[in-house]
Amino acid sequence: MADVIALVFDFDDTLAPDSTSGFLQEIGVDSDAFWRDQVGPLLDHEDWDPVPAYLYRMLQLSQSGRHGAITLERLRDWGARLPLHEGVATLFDRLRASLRVTHPTVQLEFYLISSGLGDVLRSTSIAAQFTDIWASEFHYDDEGAIAFPRRVVSFTDKTRYLFHIQKGIIGPDSRNKPFEVNRKVDPDKLRVPFEQMIFVGDGYTDIPCFSLIRRSGGVAFGVWDPRHREKRSRAWGFIQEGRVSNLNQARFDENAELYQWLEAAVESLASKVVLNARTYRG
Repeated sequence: MADVIALVFDFDDTLAPDSTSGFLQEIGVDSDAFWRDQVGPLLDHEDWDPVPAYLYRMLQLSQSGRHGAITLERLRDWGARLPLHEGVATLFDRLRASLRVTHPTVQLEFYLISSGLGDVLRSTSIAAQFTDIWASEFHYDDEGAIAFPRRVVSFTDKTRYLFHIQKGIIGPDSRNKPFEVNRKVDPDKLRVPFEQMIFVGDGYTDIPCFSLIRRSGGVAFGVWDPRHREKRSRAWGFIQEGRVSNLNQARFDENAELYQWLEAAVESLASKVVLNARTYRG
């Protein structure tokens, strides 16, 4: 068991405005109409899961040619330019620096688990901050246009990647091994137990992660984007249902309440890690 704390983030509406809606707007699509008139009927009348539904509609949009093919190059270009929430750009270095002062032997790692598009997220200015990134993925044709979904990350799919973190199945060496996450690991050899994890998310697809982390002794924070106040009542439901430990606006500057809670949570878990390490090592 390593002296590691894992801080795991959702992306869309957690660290940044919705990246898929932003991309659609960039290529001239009315994103509100896309979700309402294209994705909505699949959910309401045809029993689609939300994530494959939006991936399917993006494929149709690309193939229609109305706004040009959706290509890997266009997705990466958008990822490099998309805006982040306040304070996100410096969040990671601040938390690392704070932990070095109080518990220099404890390592803080960051992870991203998102239903958004991996090729967008891996192109953002903060991508290098994450030990690993898991998200929905497209396969591309010979011209570089999206051709078929090759990975769908939704609801309980997100918890799969918490187990990847727990067991240390991370980084390039873990690729192309889809069944590795199912291997049994002795509890004393888990790299990052769930009680050493913090999860931050905003939406319905994050509920399984909220529940797993809280039930296992970790910390779960719910956030809401102040630019979308209509989502605040949904987020408040996470508090009422006991899904999350706290609820805050998705602001991460040094004076933001959410940042201060995160700093306190990291400090608290680090103290427990150090104490447990001393006990374990005698």
